[in-house]
Amino acid sequence: MQLRTIFSFLGQGVRHGPRPFARIFGAGTITSTRELRRGAARFSGAALVAGLVGAAALPGSAIFARPAAQASNITVTVTNMRSDEGVVRACITATSKGFPKCDPRDAASINVVAPAAETVTVNFKNVTPGRYAIALLHDENNNGKADRALMMMPTEGFGFSRDAKVRMGPPKFEDAAFDVAGNPIVQTIRMRYMF
Repeated sequence: MQLRTIFSFLGQGVRHGPRPFARIFGAGTITSTRELRRGAARFSGAALVAGLVGAAALPGSAIFARPAAQASNITVTVTNMRSDEGVVRACITATSKGFPKCDPRDAASINVVAPAAETVTVNFKNVTPGRYAIALLHDENNNGKADRALMMMPTEGFGFSRDAKVRMGPPKFEDAAFDVAGNPIVQTIRMRYMF
């Protein structure tokens, strides 16, 4: 390959060496569009190449930027189901404020309902990267809420990501939280019953 071909593409500045800025654009002010076009025509391909090379050297440059993180699919297998009555309500949330109740109107959570069975599989699709926690409810009578005895003890099954322990109340968000970073995630959560 001949350099002459490359030089004709890159322009005069490469063939004849660099020129000072004042010689390319003129030292005075531009008074007409004709002078502006003349100055732009004199702008060499070398300056363009130098600009691209300089931009590539910057740490956050688009040329070397990482691709955007991809959404993940999360598959949860629910085991230890007491019965096949009702449904399993599953919620994944990115906020500690929304955990474990998971308001369906909350933009930071995804709610999924699956029919109850001996073993239930729940899929959360296109979950953006971040830190999440999952809460499960075996809603046996399918009334859309966690039924309680003595105003506080759940009478229906429940479970949490990472099989987070329950001590005098639901676990904290951080105890159940896990990172989503673009790869498919598979978790097994054991349903627990108090009664």
